[in-house]
Amino acid sequence: MELKDKVAIVTGSTRGIGREVAEKLASKGAKIVVCATKKETCDEAAAQISAAYQIEAIGCQVNVADSESVQNLIKVTLEKFGRIDILVNNAGITRDNLSLRMSDSEWDDVIKTNLNSVFYATRAVLRPMLKQKYGRIINIASVVGLMGNVGQANYAAAKGGIVSFTKTIAKEYGAKGITANTVAPGFIQTDMIESLPKEYLDTIIAMIPKKGLGKPSDVANLVLFLASDLSDYITGQVIQVDGGLLM
Repeated sequence: MELKDKVAIVTGSTRGIGREVAEKLASKGAKIVVCATKKETCDEAAAQISAAYQIEAIGCQVNVADSESVQNLIKVTLEKFGRIDILVNNAGITRDNLSLRMSDSEWDDVIKTNLNSVFYATRAVLRPMLKQKYGRIINIASVVGLMGNVGQANYAAAKGGIVSFTKTIAKEYGAKGITANTVAPGFIQTDMIESLPKEYLDTIIAMIPKKGLGKPSDVANLVLFLASDLSDYITGQVIQVDGGLLM
């Protein structure tokens, strides 16, 4: 699954699943654009990835919830590398609350960051990908977007929206050499998950056939496959990485 000379943008890639994805793609030769909200952490992560895998990597500060900021990300990438082959929409936040108590800002912040961002970035890369007649769009959703979850109406709505949006992109551009797929992680060992109460996590783990949390590498391995030419005839799919939680 070599990605030599491919150019990949990974949003939210300074830590967690996004960082693991960026490193996995870099390990196969891809040039990486590391994106996050803070310039210093982007530049630091890009330098570390470049040194570790001997590939070109740049950091780009971006507010994925802002259309102009995302357009600038694409502009910077094209100016540096001249093409965009892979887009991984990974950035996301949570603002959990019961629906009755959820504020407008808690709803809006999650929808803007988790769903609007996917539209902004996908729309921005479509033109260069159409010109190339090649592209891989991989959107990171969640099993919560498929099954719902108490206290996460905003998060579930955003992640469920990603699923439908991805299928639409797959139908619109499949004949143009562009594939679009959704990866739906379950409970993965990240900072977000580790902040949950132990009692709650124990309850969740008991429901997972694999009887444990997933690792960021479990998600990154699937993203690598979808980013490679081995997945050329796969598009519009939702693939769960959840240890069998939702089946």
